[in-house]
Amino acid sequence: MGVAAGPIRVVVAKPGLDGHDRGAKVIARALRDAGMEVIYTGLHQTPEQIVDTALQEDADAIGLSILSGAHNTLFTAVIDLLRERDAEDILVFGGGIIPEADIPLLKEKGVAEIFKPGATTASIVDWVRTNARQPAEA
Repeated sequence: MGVAAGPIRVVVAKPGLDGHDRGAKVIARALRDAGMEVIYTGLHQTPEQIVDTALQEDADAIGLSILSGAHNTLFTAVIDLLRERDAEDILVFGGGIIPEADIPLLKEKGVAEIFKPGATTASIVDWVRTNARQPAEA
């Protein structure tokens, strides 16, 4: 696809039935305060809704937050939909309550990074800046 113009664009999403979004909102605000454009999708999003939003918004990355335990199913569904829609260049990262044993499987499926509880907003911002599709010089 090439290099996007303008600031890095990140969709922050809460897939599934998880009703707690404080962490997602903290991350969304930190990314925004770091100069990124952030689209927060809100609670109870399906993988299809998340990928549709990322494509419509020309996102460089998708940040998924999950506490419900359905991370293996929902994160994989997002990755699979991106592949089906020829959008594998959209970086997917996640965080929440994810057991250490599940992280290698998620990364094998295509999730670029998992941030565990206690990760600093600065480390997440730095990681996104380093790994997301870099904007072209204006």
